[in-house]
Amino acid sequence: MIMNRSDHALAIRALRSAAPYIRMYKGKTFVVKAGGGVFADADSTRLLIEQLAILHYFGVRVVMVHGGGPQLTALSESLGLATQIVDGRRVTDEKSIDVTSMVLNGLINTRILAICRDLNIDAVGISGVDAGLVRAHRRAPVKLEDGSERTIDYGFVGDIDAVNTAVLLKLLDNGLMPVVSPLSADDKGVLLNINADTVAAAIGAAVQAEKLILCTGAPGILEDAADPGSLISYTDLRGLQRLRAAGSLLDGMLPKAQAIEDAIRGGVRRVHIVSYKTGEGILGEVFTNEGTGTLVVQDVNALSPAEITASA
Repeated sequence: MIMNRSDHALAIRALRSAAPYIRMYKGKTFVVKAGGGVFADADSTRLLIEQLAILHYFGVRVVMVHGGGPQLTALSESLGLATQIVDGRRVTDEKSIDVTSMVLNGLINTRILAICRDLNIDAVGISGVDAGLVRAHRRAPVKLEDGSERTIDYGFVGDIDAVNTAVLLKLLDNGLMPVVSPLSADDKGVLLNINADTVAAAIGAAVQAEKLILCTGAPGILEDAADPGSLISYTDLRGLQRLRAAGSLLDGMLPKAQAIEDAIRGGVRRVHIVSYKTGEGILGEVFTNEGTGTLVVQDVNALSPAEITASA
């Protein structure tokens, strides 16, 4: 790449602006979760991993958690298996759990690791099954809160009991980036599918991450799901409850909202929701005053005036 003098000046100014954040976050742990939509093509996947590479190079301890919903739906349909999603969560029957393992532990995880190799990131692919990373039990049938009195059996879907932080810390302490598939198993070795947002939140709380970053197709949390211009720059747990009550959180944003609450109540200081559709969603949120998506904290009253101005 050939840069002219103005490009050099811009690059130097950008580095100077980012320097305070680099010092602040060096050695801290970020958990970054990416939904399956980003893996629809190689270019968008690479844009995401390039941002994680920069965090990694700057000394941030990154744990990546990935989903794979669109790919799982596509493969299931090609095999003649029906897909059922209730309140943003996938129902997983006995046949579907095998397909889930193929997509998450195989296709998606391996693709990510291949790009990490090209970018010289020492990454290791693991799942919740490995070394008992995520301990879970099968979810009991759930009564829906839609006034229908219906009960749904999610099948081979797990609820998390504990996260074995020793597994992750050994990898992070040796300069490795864990790439985590959200598949887990119960104590009898029965495979269980767990929502990737839920896994990312549990890991973030377990390792007391500085940040949990959720990468989505949306620019962040929207006041009106149909209006991309209604982006909420910052909110807190009370704000999330208000949005849920108003019906602003739909489909996949429902489990995300629950994951955000769980992460913050578990000790994660900041949760960010950013878009994966640009090459600077994560970096702009982390290394600039302005940010790019939605910041969620426990209580906005605890934010400094500078943080509120930066997020506005």
